[in-house]
Amino acid sequence: MTKIEELEMAITSLPEEDYSQLRRWFLERDWEKWDREIEADAESGKLDFLLQEAAEAKKNNQLKDL
Repeated sequence: MTKIEELEMAITSLPEEDYSQLRRWFLERDWEKWDREIEADAESGKLDFLLQEAAEAKKNNQLKDL
């Protein structure tokens, strides 16, 4: 049995409250990773095109109210 299969079996046997806590932990971990990736992309200039698009849309009065 692989480590993944062992984990799957352990997870499926968790009580509902523990399973919910594990899910929250995974989600928080994923969001933290996403935040770090976005921050790195912003610092490297990968997202500069979004600023340029927004500035162009504003210049052309094409922005929509939220």
